[in-house]
This record gives sequence, structure tokens and C-alpha cells, in this order.
Amino acid sequence: MEILNIQKRSDLFEESVKIFWEQWGNETNYDFYKDCMRHSSMEKDAIPRFYIAIEDNEIIGTYALLRNDINSRQDLYPWLGCLYVKPSYRGRSIGKILLEHGLNVTARLGYEKLYLSSDLEEYYENYGWVNSTITYGPFGGSIKVYEKETELKI
Repeated sequence: MEILNIQKRSDLFEESVKIFWEQWGNETNYDFYKDCMRHSSMEKDAIPRFYIAIEDNEIIGTYALLRNDINSRQDLYPWLGCLYVKPSYRGRSIGKILLEHGLNVTARLGYEKLYLSSDLEEYYENYGWVNSTITYGPFGGSIKVYEKETELKI
């Protein structure tokens, strides 16, 4: 398995957008995902970034590093979002590998912590993430915020 910034695989860009959108979007925001991904970065110190996990030239997983996960805690960043593993590949620790990859990239970018929001129970805790607070979405409701320290040593 290989994990790549989508900017390194222009041949898989449209397919990548479709996968992210199918998992996280709705019928009206395909262009939102496409535009975000088109303008994502490969600069050595910049986000957002969108990643795909590839095996045998098939996209089997995704995640993104974002400035904000469209929530009220804009004081916290960066955020890991859009973590997804195709159902037929689950049970192989690919989600864990993607989380670790995100933490490593975040450390290389100079951040001490990475955040994510989720309503999943026990998944992120199993990998050492700490439920530290809650955040509110733009359409109401709250969701748990998790954080984990990167390996950045200051």
C-alpha cells in the first residue's frame, strides 16, 4: 500500500474527488470538494492536503489534513478529516496506518498536535486519541473533539 498526496497522482484526481464526495458530501456540494482538492497543497509547510491510499492502482482509503473541519473550534488546528477505508479492505489496520501517516505529516509540518471530530465510539481511543472537548457545527449540534500529540519535539 502506498499513501500519496493527491497532487502527485493527477491521473487519479477525478476518482479521488468522487470517493471523498461520495463518503462525506451531499447532492449539492461536489464542486466544494473538487475545488478544495484542486487547491490543496504540496508546499513543504502548507495545508490543506488530501491523501489517498493506493493498492494495485486502486484507491482503498482516504484522509485529509485541514485548517478547520467546519466547526466552532477554529482555534484548534490542523484537523484530520475524511478518514475512510473501503469496506472490502477493513480489518487490515489501514485506518490505523492512515492515522499514523497523518500524525507524521503533521509533525513534519511543525505542529505538536492533530485534532479530529467524530461521533464514533471507542475507535479513536483504541489508537491513543483523547476526547478533549466538544465542538459545534454550523447547523447546530455538538460533536466530540479528539486530539493526539505528534512526534514533534520542540
